[in-house]
Amino acid sequence: MLGVEESRQELRKELTAGIVIIGNEILSGKTVDSNSSFLARELRAIGVTLRQVIVIPDELDLIGNTVRDFHEQFDLVFTSGGVGPTHDDITMEGVAHGLGRRVIRHPILEGKLREYSASRATNDAYMKMADVPEGAELLSLDTLRFPTVKIKNVYILPGIPEILQQKFLALKDQFVSSPYYLKIIYTNQYESGIAAYLNETLEHYPELLLGSYPKMNDPEYRVKVTLESKDQTYVEQAFAHLMNLLAPGGVVKTEG
Repeated sequence: MLGVEESRQELRKELTAGIVIIGNEILSGKTVDSNSSFLARELRAIGVTLRQVIVIPDELDLIGNTVRDFHEQFDLVFTSGGVGPTHDDITMEGVAHGLGRRVIRHPILEGKLREYSASRATNDAYMKMADVPEGAELLSLDTLRFPTVKIKNVYILPGIPEILQQKFLALKDQFVSSPYYLKIIYTNQYESGIAAYLNETLEHYPELLLGSYPKMNDPEYRVKVTLESKDQTYVEQAFAHLMNLLAPGGVVKTEG
């Protein structure tokens, strides 16, 4: 039978993730990245710990080096962008390069592309979308019009937000980890006035994920404080501790 501390360590086991956003259009400001924020929210909701998000240009070596580093550091890696038919869509080649694989034309993807284009002529650019790193898996073949490509722990997603969301939602059940438990305190005190209480709470609960977020010009509250842990008892104890420290009347409302 597990003791209290062993049970807590079991609860703290986590899957880590990294996100690689690929595209010159993001770095030039022509397109606003919404994919990383979507993935961050979804991963948090299923208990996966997002450790890093990086935005890089459409450069083969940089894509390869970044994906290789993320592959080695994190349990899950998600790329976004660079999987279309144009000259700057080099994500598949970059991922293959980083993982030491060749690029091959996948027969299932080629068949799907030919099926979709039955009423019109195809060209090399169009068929490029059937190219994948050698050894890649095709996920959600039965539920998606075009499957997600996975190689090792790297999930290669498109840059178009609507399609990325559809693909991730079809996959996310396989990533579910032990959940985060969240408590929120809204206070009308200034952040400088509660900083000592936050520090004291962390001294008693050093493994707590504690966040403090000031809000300007909001008539309801000045600071939103979040307390998170994968141990529900731990976060509830830390929440009670902090509530006892805050000044009477200083708490506007709580959530969680």
